[in-house]
Amino acid sequence: MFDLRNTRIGVLGLGYVGLPLAVEFGKQYPTIGLDINEARVEELKQGRDSSLEVEPEELKACPQLSYSSNPDDLKDCNVYIVTVPTPINEHKQPDLSPLIGASRMLGSLIKPGDVAIFESTVYPGATEEDCIPIIEEISGLKFNQDFYAGYSPERINPGDKEHRLVTIKKVTSGSTPDVADYVDDLYKSIIQAGTHKASSIKVAEAAKVIENTQRDVNIALINELALIFNRLGIDTEEVLAAAGTKWNFLPFKPGLVGGHCIGVDPYYIAHKAQATGYQPEIILACRRLSDSMGSYVVYTVVKLMMKRGVISGNGKVLVLGLTFKENCPDLRNTRVVDIIAEFDDYGASVDVYDPWVDKDEAHKEYGVTPIDNLEEGAYDAVVLAVAHNEFVEMGIDKIRALCKPDGVLYDVKNILPADQVDGRL
Repeated sequence: MFDLRNTRIGVLGLGYVGLPLAVEFGKQYPTIGLDINEARVEELKQGRDSSLEVEPEELKACPQLSYSSNPDDLKDCNVYIVTVPTPINEHKQPDLSPLIGASRMLGSLIKPGDVAIFESTVYPGATEEDCIPIIEEISGLKFNQDFYAGYSPERINPGDKEHRLVTIKKVTSGSTPDVADYVDDLYKSIIQAGTHKASSIKVAEAAKVIENTQRDVNIALINELALIFNRLGIDTEEVLAAAGTKWNFLPFKPGLVGGHCIGVDPYYIAHKAQATGYQPEIILACRRLSDSMGSYVVYTVVKLMMKRGVISGNGKVLVLGLTFKENCPDLRNTRVVDIIAEFDDYGASVDVYDPWVDKDEAHKEYGVTPIDNLEEGAYDAVVLAVAHNEFVEMGIDKIRALCKPDGVLYDVKNILPADQVDGRL
């Protein structure tokens, strides 16, 4: 019934997850990448990827891949892969609206014998309890009789040129044993690292959501230790270097926890846990702690400014970096905005500089317009928030030169010499 040779793929969403997937499938199968952002589709047609995840040469190496912003162009596909974002709302609750919208679209496209595969990170049960009923209602087809589903969680790491889609083992699953085999074979055909076939869609969903929850808990622990060590007058980086000499010590670092996964996924599993009547303790405590780190950074910097006679309400501050991680343009859920907002609350004037970001996107998402050029001797405080290579190459002297004579230099990322900065995590 399911035959790789007859597979025609439609990828819904061409962001950090969907585009690399469409490119790899487009090397072997007729593939259409769909995105409702017409400008995004047009740039890809011209061989450019503004997310910088796929090189122009890779885009050209996909003879069977095409792009569209019109869902009707996907009607001849028989496998649909959903890669839309699954963010949280202002109340830190799962926002399934992009996923619901994609499910409605699938309902209008899916035909008997087709397979819908979801890659978006969700809580266990979301695929079969939230998405499938919508597809059934709109299509008039019956699940596991007329159409089928799979779940293969994304494991994309934006900006990482070493760990790529094809070199990361892929978890797969299907709604029936035959579908599970087909989905697994499909991904095996493009994933060099191989696959792990889970026993059910729920198991695969759960595996994905705890991957980043585990990392979030570990980072929160190190963040709390950093707060403790700072009170004790001990350098956290030195402590971690010493502890790291033991073979089984986990190499986590303190810092801001943002991005589309680590700072978001724990809320999905917490939401599902609460729906069952269980109140998660560790997961949400870790989230609260890491979400407070931006405020802690600003509080520390303001104290240092005041000790040097600078009234924070009159201070001019430079924040170096806006993206959620180094050396990529990804602004999703960046916690640098917490630092900016906190300085605003103190009445400080804040400039932001980041050579990686799209200024229009930064303004649209956060109301922040990065400056174009750096001015020496202009700032009462400089906060190094993101470890872009450009900032590493500037070095301590050039970054210190941005400060006024009594200016404060704070290193969130611990990339500058400890004895030459005024504070760091």
